[in-house]
Amino acid sequence: MDEYSRFVDWDKMDATIQTQDSKELICTDFQEFKQLARQGCWAKNHSLRAKVYLKLIGNIPCRTVTPDANVYRDIVVKIIGKRNTGTLPLPEFVDNNLVPNYCLNAEGIGAVRKIICCIANQFPDISFCPALPSVVALLLHYSRDEAECFEMVCRILACNDPSKRLIDQTFLAFESSCMTFGDLVNKYCQAAHKLMVAVSEDVLEVYSDWQRWLFGELPLVYVARVFDVFLVEGYKVLYRIALALLKVFHKVRAGQPMESDNMQQDIRAFVRDIAKSVSPEKLLEKAFAIRLFSRKEIQLLHMANEKALQQKGITVKQKSRCTPPVCSVSSSKRQNVHLAVHAENFKSEIVSVKEMRDIWSWIPERFALCQPLLLFTTLEHGCSLNRFYSHNEGHEPTLLMIKTTAKEVCGAYLSTDWSERRRGGNKLSFFGTGECFVFRLQPEVERYEWVIIKHPELAMTTSEPGAKSTQVSTVLSSSSIPSDSSDRLSPFLAARHFNLPSKTASMFMAGSNECIIIGGGDGQALYLDADLNHGRTSHCNTFNNQPLCSENFQISAMEVWGFKDTMNV
Repeated sequence: MDEYSRFVDWDKMDATIQTQDSKELICTDFQEFKQLARQGCWAKNHSLRAKVYLKLIGNIPCRTVTPDANVYRDIVVKIIGKRNTGTLPLPEFVDNNLVPNYCLNAEGIGAVRKIICCIANQFPDISFCPALPSVVALLLHYSRDEAECFEMVCRILACNDPSKRLIDQTFLAFESSCMTFGDLVNKYCQAAHKLMVAVSEDVLEVYSDWQRWLFGELPLVYVARVFDVFLVEGYKVLYRIALALLKVFHKVRAGQPMESDNMQQDIRAFVRDIAKSVSPEKLLEKAFAIRLFSRKEIQLLHMANEKALQQKGITVKQKSRCTPPVCSVSSSKRQNVHLAVHAENFKSEIVSVKEMRDIWSWIPERFALCQPLLLFTTLEHGCSLNRFYSHNEGHEPTLLMIKTTAKEVCGAYLSTDWSERRRGGNKLSFFGTGECFVFRLQPEVERYEWVIIKHPELAMTTSEPGAKSTQVSTVLSSSSIPSDSSDRLSPFLAARHFNLPSKTASMFMAGSNECIIIGGGDGQALYLDADLNHGRTSHCNTFNNQPLCSENFQISAMEVWGFKDTMNV
C-alpha cells in the first residue's frame, strides 16, 4: 500500500484502481491539462491522483491568512478532546447532510468529522455549505494524514480569485445556484423539465437537490472524475454534470412508471445507481456535449438570481420552527408554480389556471418568486396601441397573450421594458434579450426559443451573395460574430453586451406607433397592427415547427401580465 492509503478500505474499492507509486505528471499547458483531466489520465492510479490534487489545490490563490496543516495539529486536540469521533455532531452549515462513506475505513469516517469541526472553528463566516462533508471525504482519500486534508479543503474555501468560484459557503450563494440550475434545465433539458413539471408537486424543490446529486449521491468513482475536472475548470463543470445526469435520468425513465410518488427521492436513487445506466466516461462526454454553455452565461444568471433573492430578503435559511405565515414569505423555499398562479386569485379571458402554470414553468426562476399581475387587457382597456404602451411601460418582464377569433392561443415572454423602444426615436426600435420566447397554447402547447439559442449553428451561416435582407433578423451573419462566439453569444446578455455592427441582428422585440414585432428572422414571429385587432405571423419550416397561429388572424382578446413581487406585500 502507498502513503495515500491510510484512510482507504481497499476491500470496497474498485479493483482496477492501482495503488502503486508513479512518476509525477509533467504538464504546464492549461489546455493539455484540461484534456488530461477530462480523459481521466490519473483516474486509475490512486497515488498519481493524490499528487495531482495536491498540486492543483496548492496553486489556488488564497487569502493571506489561510489555515494550514500546522494549524490543524495545533487545534484538533483542543476542539475534539476525547470525544468519540464517530458520533461528533456536525456544524449546522452542512444542513444535516450525512458524511458519504466513499470506501473510507472506520478511521477515515471519524477523521472526516474531526476535520469538518476544525474547519468550522477556523471559518466562522461559513453559514451554509452542504457539500463540505463530501469534499472532505473525497480529499481524505488522497491525503497522507488528516492535517494535509484539512489544508487542502481550507485552500478551496479560502480561494480569493473573483473569477474562480469553487464551493458555495452561504445560503444566498447556494440558493442562487439552485435557481440558476433550474434556469439552465429549463433551457437545455426541456424534455426533462417537462417531465418534472408534470409529475412533481414542487419542481423547484427537485432542482434545489442538484448539488446533493453530485456531492452525496454519486458513487466514488464518478464523483472523483467530476472533481478531477472541477479542480481544473471550476464551478461550471458541476452544472454540466448535473444537467447530464438529468438528461440520462429522463432518457432511461421516460415512459416508465415512477418508482415512488416522490420525484426527488427517485432521482437520488437513480444517481446512486448511475452505474447501471452510464459509465463515468459517457457521463462526462454527455456533459461536455451541451452547447452554448459559457462561463459568462452562468455568472450573469447567478448574479441576477442572487440579486432577486437579496431584494426579497432571502439571504439566510430560516429555522424549521418558524410559523407557516413567516415561512411562506421568507423561507428558503421559492414559490411553487401552484402557489404563484393560485386558482382563487387568477382570472383570465384567454388562458386557464393550468395553462398559466405551464407558462410559469418556462419563465426564469428568479421571477417564479412573483405572482402574475394583469397590466393590460383589450376587454377593459380597448385596442389602442398607445394605451397598450402606457399600461405596460415600467414593467419588466411581461407576458403577452393573444386569443384569435379561430380560438388559437399564442403569446410571448418579453424580457425588456417596452419603454426601450424610444431609444430608436421615430424608427422601429429593436430590443430584448435571449431569455425572450414565443409560445403556442392552442391547439397544441409548444414553446419556441430565440433562434440562435435553439440553433447555434445558424449563427455561423453566411448569407448568400445578393440575397435579400429581411426586415427583422435574429440570425447573425458570420461577419457579426465576435472572435470568441462561445463567450459572446450568451442568451442572458442584454444588447449592450453584444459587439455587433447592427442592433437588428440580435434583437427580439420591436415597437413603434404603427406596429409591434416579436421574434422575427428565420424563426417564429408575431406582427401586430396599431389597432390591435389584426395580426400576422411568419414561420420558417427549417425546424419542422408548426406556426404559432394562422398566417393572418383577427384578435379576439389580448392580455399582458406583469410579475407581482409577493415578498414585499
